[in-house]
Amino acid sequence: MKIAITGGSGFIGTRLIQELRADGHEIVIIDIAHDQPIDILYQDKLNAACAGCEVIYHLAAAHRDDVFPRSIYYDTNGQGTQNVVQAAEINNVKHIIFTSTVAVYGLNVGSPDESAPVNPFNDYGKSKLEAEEHLKKWAEKNQDHKATIIRPVVVFGENNRGNVHTLINQISRGKFLMIGNGENKKSMAYVGNVAAFLKYCLKARNGVEIFNYADKPDFTTNELTDVIYEGLHLQKPKFSLPYSIGMGAGYAFDVLAKITGKTLPISSIRVQKFCADTTVNADKVRSDGFVAQYSLAEGVGRMIDHDFADVIKNAKQAA
Repeated sequence: MKIAITGGSGFIGTRLIQELRADGHEIVIIDIAHDQPIDILYQDKLNAACAGCEVIYHLAAAHRDDVFPRSIYYDTNGQGTQNVVQAAEINNVKHIIFTSTVAVYGLNVGSPDESAPVNPFNDYGKSKLEAEEHLKKWAEKNQDHKATIIRPVVVFGENNRGNVHTLINQISRGKFLMIGNGENKKSMAYVGNVAAFLKYCLKARNGVEIFNYADKPDFTTNELTDVIYEGLHLQKPKFSLPYSIGMGAGYAFDVLAKITGKTLPISSIRVQKFCADTTVNADKVRSDGFVAQYSLAEGVGRMIDHDFADVIKNAKQAA
């Protein structure tokens, strides 16, 4: 099968390509970072790239927190998705698989399932929800169309430099201190499992299907840090900072950041996020029949072994 992947040079896209090529699929990479760059905002080039394809995976997105102006979110995530839909129409592509985000649910909403109300709190979530609406309208126009929408949680894995990598790096350098009791839960997803589920979605039914994606069971922050310390062959400290003191320090750093005009690694918002429960219900993925290859602990371990090999070597020599 010939398959187009927007964002194919990205973190998830590269892993998905490995999965699909292993099954013999022909892949067309649509990405501004590819050696033959194609921007989804340029309709003609996008149309040409999708010629002869049976499926489009739409992973390309503006997703960083520091995107300015904010209109870029809507240009890339909203209009870009509309362009993908147009390319599918022109090339008679009947299946689009789209990576959205759990950010469409908003903040402090418990553990939402796919039927929960949507109330995005930032431009990223709002623009992704706009993209979902474009896909729903396209799917509803033709009974042969399939729009599969995946709403993943934080995705981590080898070569990713997101929050999980930052936490592992802080622990490896002895610069991490637990704030609070560590019993808050975090929904996470290992990139190898996400890529496998995206491949699994090739068999989706007609119409619109929405899936939250998170690897279960959720880790508490204590469990996550236990796995990291063990993977790095380091001893976990028993001391933790009470939440009230951590928040006080966060507010102090807020003032310092305002005075200096610098972005500092600690803030009250970061402390709140670190100590909060951020979970989603992902039962639908399992009830549909998908079985993840890796547990969360295995995923974290694989990331540590790949990205922190020197730290592990030094820890073993010092033991």
